[in-house]
Amino acid sequence: MPIAQYHLGCPIWSNKDWVGELFTSKAKTGDFLHQYASVFNTVEGNSTFYGLPTEDTVTRWKEQTPQDFQFCFKFPRAVSHDKKLVESERETQEFLDRIAPLQDRLGPLFLQLSPAFAPTLLPVLDRFLSGLPKNLHYAVEVRHPDFFSDAEADLNTCLKERGVDRVTFDTRGLHSATTSDPATQAAQKKKPQIPVRFTATGHRPFIRFVGHPDVDKNLSLLGKWATVTASWIQEDRTPYIFMHMSDEFYAPRLARHFHRLLSEHLNVGNLPVWPAEQEQPEEQLNLF
Repeated sequence: MPIAQYHLGCPIWSNKDWVGELFTSKAKTGDFLHQYASVFNTVEGNSTFYGLPTEDTVTRWKEQTPQDFQFCFKFPRAVSHDKKLVESERETQEFLDRIAPLQDRLGPLFLQLSPAFAPTLLPVLDRFLSGLPKNLHYAVEVRHPDFFSDAEADLNTCLKERGVDRVTFDTRGLHSATTSDPATQAAQKKKPQIPVRFTATGHRPFIRFVGHPDVDKNLSLLGKWATVTASWIQEDRTPYIFMHMSDEFYAPRLARHFHRLLSEHLNVGNLPVWPAEQEQPEEQLNLF
């Protein structure tokens, strides 16, 4: 049985560095999504923050993924950052129309608000959410510090009333690293340190975990998340868990660790053998 009761994935699926690691040694760009979706059952769709895919591209994505696969696309920057949700109906509708052919392959659509989006704008967020189609699911990530203090209860109430999930962006692993690695240092400058919350406001808790560059040094944090995720599943929620690394080469490995830890709590199926590993001799596969 493949992954069950929750969704697990990475922030991207098209990574040429995964050739020979996650993907087969002869995989081409056109093979990446199909091979990724043979292992994981969701992915963040961050590319839509910067620009919309073509209609043909969306059609290919649907053809290359199984029916239970879920894309969690990010709302365009024009909506969330440039217009700050105000008079953004046209851009929002263009986004929704473009991804509509994916239908049941759409997981929670991900609205990431800028650090400048303060609690005084909570009525703007509420109006925006109220105008979205009810047949889709949504998750919101806030970054303004006041949303983690005095205004937190109001935010959670707003999201609960709308049936919208709150995104937790956990960068503790990343920021605990002391390293001269350029990729890690760049990620530490780019990724904010915001408080971690274990609050579920909707049916689909949405976690973005950014790990320490040494995969094994994330195990204590992942262990806590495994406990929380198991409790959500027992509450009949369906969590979405995304594993990030400063060097995304290691993101699938981090996801594998998480699935193993969660499996110690519940039967959540088996993480399928990676396409790259299917090329290896059977005795070598037994090591995994």
